[in-house]
Amino acid sequence: MAKLKKEYNPNRPDKRLRRPIIYIICEGKETETLYFRNFRARNCLVDIVPMRTKHTAAEHLVKHAKALLSQAEYSPKDGDEIWCVFDRDANTNEELARAVQYADQKGYKIAYSNPSFEYWYLLHFAKHNGYLKDSNAVIDILKTKGYLKDYDKNVDYFAELLAHQPEAIQRAKERLEQLYKDNIIILSCDSNPVTTVHELVEYLNSKRK
Repeated sequence: MAKLKKEYNPNRPDKRLRRPIIYIICEGKETETLYFRNFRARNCLVDIVPMRTKHTAAEHLVKHAKALLSQAEYSPKDGDEIWCVFDRDANTNEELARAVQYADQKGYKIAYSNPSFEYWYLLHFAKHNGYLKDSNAVIDILKTKGYLKDYDKNVDYFAELLAHQPEAIQRAKERLEQLYKDNIIILSCDSNPVTTVHELVEYLNSKRK
């Protein structure tokens, strides 16, 4: 017997709902790529897109975020988000402000570290609110204090950090609160040290449940 044709229902969606995609745009550094790939899960797709260029301007990264997705489908209405992850580097306050303005206009999120992403690692082991000259200064503490004594940017330390993640999140929040009280602009050169990576981490954790 021939199968009966299903009656057309205009209210039925043409395709199954897909999982939301979190696009993480970073500066092409191995550190961030190795770390965030650990958040891929069944409930949420995490697509890490490194910006393979020597251009370190935050504004440049944010403005080219969508173009870096190439042919990938980006659909905010389906829950997709773009997160731009970058460090202070040589960015001026003006460049950082323009990056924030553009991200706000496009609905992108930012995970910023000053002076470097390694500060997020450091917060897993200790509270540190003192000025840090650059990434090397942070790495020196990680090594000399024995937190990650053989630290290398090309090594994935996620497993070693995971047990201390709650403490890192709490310390990052406390540092932000102090900067807010002091009227310091977070995405600026003046916020050293600071990181908002915990906001992205908490968001990704919520998607894994």
